[in-house]
Amino acid sequence: MRIAKGCWPWVIPPLLLSIFFAVLCWFSLWFLSLFIPIFCVLVFFLIFFRDPERNIGEGIIAPADGQIRDIKQEKDQYLISTFMEVNNVHVNRMPIDGRIIQMSHFPGHHLRAWKKESDLNERVVITIETEIGEVKVVQLAGLIARRVYPYIKEGDTLKKGDRIGIIRLGSRVDVYLPVNKIKEISIKIGDPVKAGEDTIAFINEK
Repeated sequence: MRIAKGCWPWVIPPLLLSIFFAVLCWFSLWFLSLFIPIFCVLVFFLIFFRDPERNIGEGIIAPADGQIRDIKQEKDQYLISTFMEVNNVHVNRMPIDGRIIQMSHFPGHHLRAWKKESDLNERVVITIETEIGEVKVVQLAGLIARRVYPYIKEGDTLKKGDRIGIIRLGSRVDVYLPVNKIKEISIKIGDPVKAGEDTIAFINEK
């Protein structure tokens, strides 16, 4: 199992403690009372921080695993918002080929990601120069999610599906697309999506 970049410091302590108390259990079953909860934490982190390979989909792809919570037009942009559940893979990916022209970190609150007020949460805004113009990906922290951990920097040129970062223990990812360059939004509110695999929109080739 591949563990997401930047997450081994979360996995190693419960891993070592699980091995330690498993050994002690050979001498006394009393140590099971310590081994079991620590091992459960280890399993949770292994599931939460997994980073599987993906078959990259067509068109513009989902930047995050989760459920589509919002699709709307804001002036000349489409906003597509994905909420990540605890069981989802939390590594985010590039929705389209492009070059990172700006990354901005905004400190803020840690409210529930589906609340309207969550727009004031801590977030990282990634502006991407693409063949269809500027595309923005916004990684938002949430109630449990406390840290956005980027894998990229300004000036990087990336391919669709490349990993761009992880939101540790959460939460929500928004993508903004230019309306005049989009032929079709291929998902609807409530749809489950997988980052890198599922198509969220098709480009207007005209």
